[in-house]
Amino acid sequence: MIGWSLPVEGSAEAARLAFFLALLSAVAHAAFGALQKGRHDPWLARGAMDVFMTAMALPVALFVAPAPSMALVAVLAGAFCIHTCYKYVLAMAYTRAAYTVVYPVVRGIGPLATVLAAGAVFGERFAPLQWAGVLLLSGAIFALAAYNLRRTRVGRARLVSALALAIVTGLFVATYTTYDAYGIRLAEHPLTFLAWFFVIDGLVFPVIAWRRRRRMVDPPALGPLFLRGVAGALTAFVSFGAVMMATRLDKVGEAASLRETSTIFAALFGWLLLREEVGWLRAGLMALVALGAIAVEFGG
Repeated sequence: MIGWSLPVEGSAEAARLAFFLALLSAVAHAAFGALQKGRHDPWLARGAMDVFMTAMALPVALFVAPAPSMALVAVLAGAFCIHTCYKYVLAMAYTRAAYTVVYPVVRGIGPLATVLAAGAVFGERFAPLQWAGVLLLSGAIFALAAYNLRRTRVGRARLVSALALAIVTGLFVATYTTYDAYGIRLAEHPLTFLAWFFVIDGLVFPVIAWRRRRRMVDPPALGPLFLRGVAGALTAFVSFGAVMMATRLDKVGEAASLRETSTIFAALFGWLLLREEVGWLRAGLMALVALGAIAVEFGG
């Protein structure tokens, strides 16, 4: 992925490659969310994923990637704090409501907030048709969340808590997307930022998961949990790595918006893997999400 992108940086091909990277990230991110919200406790699942993510990334960071500058080390420290808070709040939301309730709310807030943040930080500007696409995309995602809310059996107090946490998580998504874009652009070589990011991003949740498992009366077997951890780590490399490269190559707001087509793939994964119903209305809303993404990409 990185080998393909370096030769086209600054060229007309960069935007095209960023488009495909953002879509690849959308598919992988939906799969990652389904893995975390599957049959295992989401805290344990995330902890297992992070163990293998750090273990796989560490040799690359130490022996392959160029050494980071002191400025980049400081940025990576900030990324560690932001992503740790994001993962913690997301796991709390997943323990309170269904995947198909939490995920669309998080992803609906993300593009709107990221477009605004990228405009402030990077001076990015969207054309009117692109703004219409962002609003259509986010509106359809929120409608999808509202549809899922009507069908949930979670108690009202628990549901309000889950939605509040999902909203906060969505703001964290916008924060880390903009911040990571700054970091990967600061790095002389993108592999330096990516490798060390994956190393430090997996340091906290394994400890949380281990302590949580010790308190369980009937803890799950480690074998299946570790298999999910390996699958999640590999998926994370694609999901987060692809979107970070997309933000280095092209507009941050466009990459963030295109990535939110992950809600389409999330619904498919929820249907296929978690046995959650899709239906015609949800299919229509997912089509609107796709239409909004098209407007964002080609309306400039």
